[in-house]
Amino acid sequence: MSKAVALSSAARGAATPRVVPFALFLSCVGIEEALRFLKDREWIALGEQDILLLYPARALLTGAALFLFRQRYAEISFRDGAERGLLLGILAGLLVFILWIQMEWTMAYAGKPAGYNPGLLGEGSLSGGLITGIRFAGAVLIVPVMEELFWRSFLLRRLIRADFREVPVGQFTWPSFLATTLLFGMEHHFFFAGIMAGTVYALLLYRTKSIFLCIIAHAVTNAALGLYVLHTGKWQFW
Repeated sequence: MSKAVALSSAARGAATPRVVPFALFLSCVGIEEALRFLKDREWIALGEQDILLLYPARALLTGAALFLFRQRYAEISFRDGAERGLLLGILAGLLVFILWIQMEWTMAYAGKPAGYNPGLLGEGSLSGGLITGIRFAGAVLIVPVMEELFWRSFLLRRLIRADFREVPVGQFTWPSFLATTLLFGMEHHFFFAGIMAGTVYALLLYRTKSIFLCIIAHAVTNAALGLYVLHTGKWQFW
């Protein structure tokens, strides 16, 4: 019994660095949505621009958690960029971007997202430019690491075996693939685009066995999407 308890405790300890950054990020999103809900019903006196100012806290908390646990992410190997096809990761990321902007469909209950519009902070304002830069950096440098560690390093393996450490990175089973892909889609306003992205990133993982290349693909997608949004003003994609 004591050995089983020790193994369970060790597995939970290994899960913590992969779950905590994701949980912090979602908690911040939840707070922002709750404030938006209260604002829309005029229960609190906040403007949309005030809620936008909360984004740096989301990026800072998530980034700080990733930095704190940085020594625990043995599955991220920078050598995979040379050994397993950096180009493949980049192409996968661009494919997701190209398909994403063609899939502007939400579930009926979700409605169309307003997105992030820095113009609400004042055209050309210092605060608008600063937060836009933070948002872009967060989307490219923080979100891909946080999400890939949670979805395709932790949860995909956890759904195969309770002690996910015993499951090789990139091991395929239908239940784990379908569940993580569906849940990844549900995390995003554009549900079907999210499912598409989750599918492409999972296929990249199964092909390369590399979390690093999944992070690269995800970062390329977010960078391309951010540049597209800033160029076109289609803030709903952000």
